[in-house]
Amino acid sequence: MASELHPVVKLAKEAVESYVLRGKAPDPGELTPEMTERAGVFVSLHKHGGLRGCIGTFEPTQNNVAQEIITNAISSATRDPRFAPVDPSELGDLEYSVDILTEPELVTDIGELDHEKYGIIVEGGSRRGLLLPALEGVDSVEEQIAICRVKAGISSDEPVSLYRFEVRRFK
Repeated sequence: MASELHPVVKLAKEAVESYVLRGKAPDPGELTPEMTERAGVFVSLHKHGGLRGCIGTFEPTQNNVAQEIITNAISSATRDPRFAPVDPSELGDLEYSVDILTEPELVTDIGELDHEKYGIIVEGGSRRGLLLPALEGVDSVEEQIAICRVKAGISSDEPVSLYRFEVRRFK
């Protein structure tokens, strides 16, 4: 790679490679300031431009962002139900993206949303669907909401609560 990976992305890559090759999570090492925070984190894996895995947490479940990255990177590589677990032969072809989420805030009007700036959570009862912001092929807030409804199994006529959040995206 020509450019040096951001420490957040490097940690996700190390976590996937360590787990796929040795079956264990790496030690996070020295933490950068953003890694010491507590926040929800999504780790996305891409291979040849296509999604290869994406798992994350809406809210923090670990002691810090570093642990959140390690846990979700391994899950993205091994537990995303849409894909077979990553094989060691694929490691050289993977690209990593890490999104650190702000705390979700309730939205009372659809006009408060922007599919490029905000990710959304659509909640109906105990079901929740989340979509990150600025995703290729998602061109409107209405499309974001529709995708979240499908992900959560919420029909288009069921009432829902909407939440928005921002991300710091590292690639």
